Amino acid sequence: MVSTAPAPTVARSSKTLTLVEHTAPGTSRDELCAQLGVADLDVGLLHRALTHRSFAYENGGLPTNERLEFLGDSVLGVIVTERLYRAHPDLSEGRLAKLRAAVVNARALAEVGRALGLGDHLLLGRGEESTGGRDKSSILSDAVEAVIGAIYVDKGFEAAASVVHLLFDPLMAAAAALGAGLDWKTSLQELSADLGLGVPEYLIDGSGPDHERMFVARVRVGESVYGHGSGRSKKEAEQQAAETAWRSLSEGNAAVEAVTAELPPLDESD
Repeated sequence: MVSTAPAPTVARSSKTLTLVEHTAPGTSRDELCAQLGVADLDVGLLHRALTHRSFAYENGGLPTNERLEFLGDSVLGVIVTERLYRAHPDLSEGRLAKLRAAVVNARALAEVGRALGLGDHLLLGRGEESTGGRDKSSILSDAVEAVIGAIYVDKGFEAAASVVHLLFDPLMAAAAALGAGLDWKTSLQELSADLGLGVPEYLIDGSGPDHERMFVARVRVGESVYGHGSGRSKKEAEQQAAETAWRSLSEGNAAVEAVTAELPPLDESD
């Protein structure tokens, strides 16, 4: 079982710093707990859940959030699986597995973390801090699972289930509405085919330094652009653009812009 001991302190020169001093300015752990609907969550466990290995390494080998992440991943999977099983009694095992994969994945977890402002609470090493670690999808998704693990250890399964339903039920509903592909690009391709508009084409533009790279995507369906999207990876930008286009076409909205020039082929390297 994960220890519930009080949060450790880190000695630096003649000054002793608490872990709270390493979060972003103006953040409050009480506010985070309020967002999650959890009262009196063990402070030591919460600190552990938010401690990235880069911070632990730079501060004498403190415990990291990786064990709690491991536990939280399993707890999250069980709760989401049960909800999907009960909500969709007619779906096959394969279809249920696709629904679960559409909800429990790094991209979706990272978006949950961003919605919570979880990045501001993370304990990061100097290297991760300087390269935008507070908004890295991999770090945020791991932290979400670690927080779920901490809630499970301190408050039990029912409390963890309440938090998971609060955060993930909307994602499960959205995934169920996506169609057979269970992702926006596949769903857009199916809708485009149904409308006789051919295969969607994507145009990607990137900007910014390597550690803060941003991508903007446009998607053309037929002869017009129906969606725009942006993100820290090409795939994220494509998904946003595909979602916008899918909604526009589904609702019969006009195209965003007309395009006559050929779009360059998509670079799949990222």
